[in-house]
Amino acid sequence: MSDVIVIGGGASGLAAAIEAARGGCSVTVLEQKERTGKKILATGNGRCNLTNLYMDPYACYRGGNPGFTAQILEQVTVDETLDWFRDLGIPTKDRNGYVYPRSDQAAAVAEALVLEAEHLGVKILCGFRAEAIVPVSRPNFKGFQVTGSRGDAEGLPAKKAGSHFRYEGNSLILAAGSKAAPATGSDGSGYRLAESLGHEIVTPLPALVQLVCRGRVFRQLAGIRTDALVRLLLDGQETARDRGEVQLTDYGISGIPVFQVSRFASRGLHQGRLAEAVLDFLPDLAPEETVNVLFKRRERLAYRPGDTFLSGLLAKKLGCVLLSAAGISLTDPAGWISDKKLEKLAGQLKGFRTEVTGTKSFDSAQICCGGADVSQVDPASMESKLHPGLYLTGELLDVDGICGGYNLQWAWSTGILAGRSAAGRKEEIV
Repeated sequence: MSDVIVIGGGASGLAAAIEAARGGCSVTVLEQKERTGKKILATGNGRCNLTNLYMDPYACYRGGNPGFTAQILEQVTVDETLDWFRDLGIPTKDRNGYVYPRSDQAAAVAEALVLEAEHLGVKILCGFRAEAIVPVSRPNFKGFQVTGSRGDAEGLPAKKAGSHFRYEGNSLILAAGSKAAPATGSDGSGYRLAESLGHEIVTPLPALVQLVCRGRVFRQLAGIRTDALVRLLLDGQETARDRGEVQLTDYGISGIPVFQVSRFASRGLHQGRLAEAVLDFLPDLAPEETVNVLFKRRERLAYRPGDTFLSGLLAKKLGCVLLSAAGISLTDPAGWISDKKLEKLAGQLKGFRTEVTGTKSFDSAQICCGGADVSQVDPASMESKLHPGLYLTGELLDVDGICGGYNLQWAWSTGILAGRSAAGRKEEIV
């Protein structure tokens, strides 16, 4: 039996285990993959974007209750998180507000967390799949019992396959992640466990994910990367926007600005609403400036065939698609293009519109939108309002951050707070 059981050996789970152990608790971490921290290794393209120096909870996080997020980030701040990692031997560096380990190695972060946990006496059991949680109350013990199996396909000895185990703890920290990137261990099992204890789950959907768009034209555009402003419309109304490098693919659109608006597309499509993406390929120019630029190009480059009219301004394949959409010949000289067609081309450049028919799957998503309803969690401690001694952290909750280290900061803040709260509860029980 342990003072604290942590289900999930990811970012928030390891942070919680460390803080609980620092508070004098015996801690057991149950991780279903063959090693802890697998999702950490994939963050920041293997460099681990730990956090971000620009931290506005209301602008950088989405979910059912922005005030809930703000209360937690005020308790475990970015500055405290940076000090926490320095104490683990992970100095950091700042790239325009994006914070990375000095070594640029996500593996160093995952290793530091495990080494600190083990140094503090935390017992880490990998290859354990938690299947049920039961609150237990008997003489001299009140807490939780976790049952599950070990050794299915996680590299454990074959003789252990299918074996069932049972663990008990006075407190339980549920840090099992979301459904995003299930290969790293986030397979949605945490939602089922939370729901079995009475917690309501807001339907999890892919977020920070690519968008699938209607139209064969994307097959022609696959491989193009270009600066663009992305606007997401739901039933004709703008819901979100972001600018940056957009990647055009054979199925639709990708890239950070697409990821930033994708959770709204996921939610809107789930609600049966019409979702559309509008791409502005010349975001630095106003519509009237765009028209003027095209008129001047026609005057100066009148000798060019139509298919080269936009060369140098946009990738040629993209230019040809937009020219065709405006009804402009790709073989006639540019000097023949009418004013009306140039104005239509300007409209395509500033507002290329496409219907979003779906998102890529959870396999491709970085995080989820949705999760455990935060109204049932105390933001002062991360403790469940339904079961004293139960704590919920990280991506399991109905909170999702934008790209840029925000989801890892959420993991650190909620994990650290939950671990400290569990340690404080032990002191109260004693």
